[in-house]
Amino acid sequence: MFKSFFPNPRLFFLSVLIWGAVCVAIWYNFNENLGTLLGFDLSNKEPVIGLGHFVTPDFLLFYLYYILSVGLFAAFWFKLAPHRWQWWSILGSSLILFNTYFSVQTSVAINNWRRPFYDLIQKALSGEDSILASDMYSVTLDWFYIVLVYIVIAVGNVFFVSHYVFRWRTAMNNYYVDNWASLRHIEGASQRVQEDTMRFSTTVERLGVSMIDAVMTLFAFLPILLALSVHVTELPIVGEIPYPLVFAAIFWSLFGTFLLAFVGIKLPGLEFKNQRVEAAYRKELVYGEDSEERAEPIALGELFSNVRKNYFKLYFHYMYFNVARYSYLQADGLFGILILVPTIVAGKITLGIFQQIAAAFSQVSSSFQYLVTSWPTIVDLISVYKRLRAFEATMQDKPISEPEPE
Repeated sequence: MFKSFFPNPRLFFLSVLIWGAVCVAIWYNFNENLGTLLGFDLSNKEPVIGLGHFVTPDFLLFYLYYILSVGLFAAFWFKLAPHRWQWWSILGSSLILFNTYFSVQTSVAINNWRRPFYDLIQKALSGEDSILASDMYSVTLDWFYIVLVYIVIAVGNVFFVSHYVFRWRTAMNNYYVDNWASLRHIEGASQRVQEDTMRFSTTVERLGVSMIDAVMTLFAFLPILLALSVHVTELPIVGEIPYPLVFAAIFWSLFGTFLLAFVGIKLPGLEFKNQRVEAAYRKELVYGEDSEERAEPIALGELFSNVRKNYFKLYFHYMYFNVARYSYLQADGLFGILILVPTIVAGKITLGIFQQIAAAFSQVSSSFQYLVTSWPTIVDLISVYKRLRAFEATMQDKPISEPEPE
């Protein structure tokens, strides 16, 4: 699954974590020294509204730093373990990572835009004559430019990721086809090569990007939420605590994560079993196309009965899982407002600050809710991984934890 596309996967992904941690540590501890050395003025920390947000000295320095870090890492692996797919697996992954970071920064830019825009609305509604329609149009134009950049980056990233995923599928496909002689007897072998390779590469990429996006969003918005906590001194029921917004986001997200992980604990096994009974039924039908002795009504009835039983189990377990999931997600939209009720009633914040807090809280809580929003996809990935893992165990003459159905 991985060694067909990445060079020496275990060592490679370990080096990604180590090199990434080193680069992040250097950036957060010495970025100002690097900026001074290269002639960047990093003294201005005020948020910039509009497109200027993306070309501040901090951003320009980061762009150079990222290119240098990725270049050194790629050169090391190109030299250490040359691989057919290294341009896609190493540099392609780096480009997806950067596009994800840039998308998060567009959310930060929009969040910075909210305060002046909604403060203008509040002043206009209060009857202040100093607010003109041209002021509103001017600030709205800033939003349009930011969104335009986001659309260009998002569309380009989706196009690139589509090619990235298909390259990964191609690598797995070629690897399995080269070993087809030892795999062809496995139940559903054709489906695994034709379908599971695409599902695995697509799902891993989607979950990986979502996880990176969650981490980057957390790094980008947690400092914003910490700064905005000065406007909120207490929470309902809990009362006054340090950094109440951060505390509330962490508590609510962990609650949802553990709730859905507990409720959906049986789903991965059922999804895996579902693919096995479907493969057995499909195989009998395929044999029936070539032989009159196969695919008899009694045999098909028994195989389809197994399919029906497993689907009915899935429907039942997904029913109470979805009750918990949708209830939590609906409550999530209101929770961020409820915790601000004491502050709103006391009149301690403006409409612009309220919008900033609500958006930043939503971003931070969503980052912590990675497992909540991704759980159905994770369940699907686990079932595909189990099938391909059993597939590869056959090639390597390793014991399979769950034997294939005969």
